[in-house]
Amino acid sequence: MKQVVLRGPRDLVIEDAEMDTSNLGSQDIYVETEITALKLGTDRGAWEGVVSMPGAPIWFPRWLGDSNLGEVRGVGSEVTRFKVGDRVVSRQHHQSGYVMPEWGDPLAGQLVKVPDGVSSEDAVYTHLYSLSGFCYRKAHFRPGEYVAVVGVGVLGLGAIALGPIYGAQVVAIANSPIRLEMAKKMGAHEGFLSDDPDLQEKLDDFSLGNGIDLVILTANPWPAYRTACEIVRRSGRISVVALSGRGEADLDFNPLWSGYFYDKGISLIAANGEAEDTYPSETDDKRWSPERRAEHMLELMEDGRLQPSKLITHRMHYTETAKAYQLMETRNKNMLGVVFDWTDVEG
Repeated sequence: MKQVVLRGPRDLVIEDAEMDTSNLGSQDIYVETEITALKLGTDRGAWEGVVSMPGAPIWFPRWLGDSNLGEVRGVGSEVTRFKVGDRVVSRQHHQSGYVMPEWGDPLAGQLVKVPDGVSSEDAVYTHLYSLSGFCYRKAHFRPGEYVAVVGVGVLGLGAIALGPIYGAQVVAIANSPIRLEMAKKMGAHEGFLSDDPDLQEKLDDFSLGNGIDLVILTANPWPAYRTACEIVRRSGRISVVALSGRGEADLDFNPLWSGYFYDKGISLIAANGEAEDTYPSETDDKRWSPERRAEHMLELMEDGRLQPSKLITHRMHYTETAKAYQLMETRNKNMLGVVFDWTDVEG
């Protein structure tokens, strides 16, 4: 099999690796990759050597990517959830195939079966969109609230697309007119540039004077954090899925200045871990598990309400992975959804 390996910052190679598929464990499945997707923010950090990908080694060499869609080619004797020919999506990295347990593992997350009616180019974004949706649940979103999404990359656009489905009034806050156009395409009710001198007035008009109840922060730079704190209403919430300040210079402001935080009585919520259930079930409720959240995204794709593939701007062969990462580093606003084709790998 072939896999993408980062030997050091910006030093990407495609290597051959051994993979034994002839003697699967009883609970293992063997998957051949069809496509993988690039996640601009996190993947750029990994490429630049700032952070490692979830599940990847802390030090070099390490792998890249965490959105993988493939077809099951073999199953162990005790596997019950999958059969040969099923398409599955996982958080495996950029590689031509893999073997993993039926019920997933801590490094690659859950394996989820893709319904027949969902295109591969939509389904490859399943786990990423699950995170977009979790930003709402973790912050206890209520239908009818005004939601601003600060940061209009793939993750932010996922939150924008899900907002109207959940019953939100959604406004996009971006640093590029191109990204605002993408936000409208994905369902934003309105969109404004982050440096608009009349931003607060426009948000007041958008929210009919009620203010922004919930900000979903997906952009890492500190100015985006500051914007989130400035635009949220008093006693509002900021659901933080960004890695604020990653790779940034030292701050020139206090991120917890009372004017942003204490005086407004806002809540900063990390969109990670588990979400407390306001009305817990007495049974072992699996409806909010990571696997179930992913399945829910696929259900929304199956009935046509969620179409991540509309974001795809680049379709590339897996041998062009380094080229894609180099282009990504330029922060070209025309580059958004990128998928790599692995279907012609031999062996």
